[in-house]
Amino acid sequence: MKIILLQDEKKLGKKGDLVEVSEGFARNYILPKKIGVEASAKNMNDLKLQKANEEKLAKERLEAAKELAGRLENMQVVLKIKAGEGGRTFGSVSSKEIAAAFLEQHGIELDKKKIQLPEALKSFGNYEVLVKLHPQVTGKFIVKVTEA
Repeated sequence: MKIILLQDEKKLGKKGDLVEVSEGFARNYILPKKIGVEASAKNMNDLKLQKANEEKLAKERLEAAKELAGRLENMQVVLKIKAGEGGRTFGSVSSKEIAAAFLEQHGIELDKKKIQLPEALKSFGNYEVLVKLHPQVTGKFIVKVTEA
């Protein structure tokens, strides 16, 4: 019997896969627990439409990430940190501080976990910082660290 899986199932497959199982296994385990549905013409068509919709959404997310990466290219974030004698800084700039400053200065929210710092920003100057916007898209912008 052919079954379309509605969720990931160990040893059978992933959500949306078409699998061949014995009729008893399907009727006694898969169908009652709503792990899958019988592969009828209607269900196959629904699966095809659902996959097309998911592909469309994934393409839209990729385009949005590319567009945001293009906008980030020319942006700069200015962060002010305290310094002691001789221009030495107290601590370093974290990705959380960069994300908060970016939201405050440009109105664009970036995930602090996706910001990739080249090294700890412990001194004054300009740094090029990468941000992972999508598995296939990485944007970059400038962080300017100045004395408060």
